[in-house]
Amino acid sequence: MSFVLRWLFAFVLLAATYNPTRWNYVQWVAQNWETQMSVAALAGLLLLIGYIIYLRATLRSIGLFGMGLVLALVGAILWVAYDFGWLDLQNPTLNTWIGLVALSFVLGIGLSWSHVRRALSGQSDIDDVDE
Repeated sequence: MSFVLRWLFAFVLLAATYNPTRWNYVQWVAQNWETQMSVAALAGLLLLIGYIIYLRATLRSIGLFGMGLVLALVGAILWVAYDFGWLDLQNPTLNTWIGLVALSFVLGIGLSWSHVRRALSGQSDIDDVDE
């Protein structure tokens, strides 16, 4: 599984939870909680499982400091894009999508980092010994 696939799954997880369209879990639950409570709870638990998998793997591989560092790097890239006029931050919908992409990069890199470290150093993480 490549980085792009891991990043794409992270993006889908975040966008399914919330995005600026009406097609997201938060909006759907707000409108249908009383009539479809059981389905809302099931979908919420599935999203929670996805977040636990991604956050646990990210925290184990790069930690909080690494998450902050990746987020700072993405922020610096966005800052450069804004300074050069490539990015206009006046549109709140665009800003939400940019935030989703930035957070999904943090989770995608966190999930992929053990594979990158093993490829670069030749050393396995303790959790990877069984492979």
